[in-house]
Amino acid sequence: VQLQASGGGLVQPGGSLRLSCAASGGDFSTFYWAWYRQAPGKQRELVAGLRNSGRTNYADSVKGRFTISRDNAKNTVSLQMNSLKPEDTAVYYCNVGGSLWGQGTLVTVSS
Repeated sequence: VQLQASGGGLVQPGGSLRLSCAASGGDFSTFYWAWYRQAPGKQRELVAGLRNSGRTNYADSVKGRFTISRDNAKNTVSLQMNSLKPEDTAVYYCNVGGSLWGQGTLVTVSS
């Protein structure tokens, strides 16, 4: 069982990035998927979550800017990030079922 995250990089403030997380080795279509992030010197925090029902939850700091979605057929979850701010700079991690973690992908928002 493995999660592979991708899509991080350097972007200017106001720009967009799309993160993807692919799961292999199992069927995760009924699991809760989530994206977390950890900025330097800070604790890891929940950014967005998506339940099998389709219900989503977002950190207040990203509401209206980030969108989490999933493709069950491909066992992937994505995080569309728009209007990025320097404070969004962090390593982003995908999580499935609360216990399975991807390796993290770095997002840097800077001019």
